Amino acid sequence: MKLLIGNKLYSSWSLRPWILMRHLGLAFEEVLIPLDLPDTKARILAHSPAGKVPVLVDGAATVWESLAIIDHLADLYPEAPIWPREDAARAYARSIAAEMHAGFQPLRAGLPMNLGKGYAHKDRGAAVAADVARVVAIWREARSRFGAGGPFLFGADFGAADAMYAPVVTRLDTYSWPVDPDTRAYMDAILALPAFVAWREAALDEEWVVPGDELDEEPIAVYRRRGA
Repeated sequence: MKLLIGNKLYSSWSLRPWILMRHLGLAFEEVLIPLDLPDTKARILAHSPAGKVPVLVDGAATVWESLAIIDHLADLYPEAPIWPREDAARAYARSIAAEMHAGFQPLRAGLPMNLGKGYAHKDRGAAVAADVARVVAIWREARSRFGAGGPFLFGADFGAADAMYAPVVTRLDTYSWPVDPDTRAYMDAILALPAFVAWREAALDEEWVVPGDELDEEPIAVYRRRGA
């Protein structure tokens, strides 16, 4: 399989299938196409009619959109703990993954993913705060109903729902969003996942800058590339 992704520093959609595939130990070739360059669109269109990353090329099958890629992987590897086994848990996981895929536009715009900077918490508008509150409520309910036995949303196994919400974890961390201890514990579990650590280390090695994902405000931390 071949997975086309964008810049690891910024590309939240690319992170979702990548972190799941890496965590599960699936064999795939990574193809990174830098975003916001003159040839970016053409390079992606050579593989997907949507012209956006991520794209999974699996033989004759081409799959785009993070959630569709995750579902394709679940079909290929039914034994893998991608979705919960129990019916109620699986229904909840699919629902919150779809909600993440389709919604939270104020959060996306107001807290762009940027693994290279840290910002002080401040009021970023009522719509952003409402989105964050909804996300935290989702995490709390998943952990309360289905999370016994492990640090992730559905227990011991990092799965599709965790992958879909992983970029939000990074956003709340980047923007110093105040959260309750249980939410912070879940965030820390994601940030410590070896697959995420590998993604972030590679992100901090990148030299590209996407202006649209850089806030016009002074950061409280800048995470430099290794050896820089």
